[in-house]
Amino acid sequence: RGMDSSGPHERASSRQRLSPAWIAAGVIAIVVLSLLAYALVSGPTAPPQLGSPVPDFQLTALDGSTMDLASHRGDVVVVNFFASWCAPCRQEAGDLEQVWREMGGRGVQFYGIAYKDAASKAQAFLDEFGVSYPSAVEPGNQAARAYGVTGVPETFIVDADGNLVRHFVGPVNRAELVRELTPLMSP
Repeated sequence: RGMDSSGPHERASSRQRLSPAWIAAGVIAIVVLSLLAYALVSGPTAPPQLGSPVPDFQLTALDGSTMDLASHRGDVVVVNFFASWCAPCRQEAGDLEQVWREMGGRGVQFYGIAYKDAASKAQAFLDEFGVSYPSAVEPGNQAARAYGVTGVPETFIVDADGNLVRHFVGPVNRAELVRELTPLMSP
C-alpha cells in the first residue's frame, strides 16, 4: 500500500465535492436542453400539405378591420407573410397589390401578415407600396408557426373550401398569381 495519510472520512468527502468546472458544465447542459425543448415547442410546424385544410386565424388588421380566414369560406384567399426588412418582399409587393386590385371583390380575398416586424415599420412598408388589402402584425407569430413559415416572403393560396392549393416560398409575381387564381375564381 502507498503512504496515504488521510483517513477514510477525508477520502469520502473529497470524492463528494464537485469542482466548479463540473457545476458549470451541468448548468450549460441544462440551458442547452431547455433551449432545444423550447425550439421544438415554439418553432414552426410543417406547412399544410397541398389539398389539405389550412389553419384558421383571426387577427386585427392595422386599419382596425378583422382578418378572419374562416369567414371567407366560399372565397379564394391569398395569405402573404412579409416583412418590411425583407428585400424579396419589396420585390413582390407591387405585384400582390396589382392582382388584389384586379381580382379582389370577385371572390378573392388577400391578407398580409407581417412576420417578426414592428407595427410602425410594417405600416410604412404598406404605405410605400400602396398595399390596400388587410394586413396585420402578429407579435407572437402564431399564424406563421401554424403555417410552417420559416422565412419571408411566403404566400399561400387557399381554395373556396379552405384547402391549400399553392404555397410559394420566396417572391411571387403577377403572372404566377393570375395563373393560380384564375381557375379557382367563380365564373
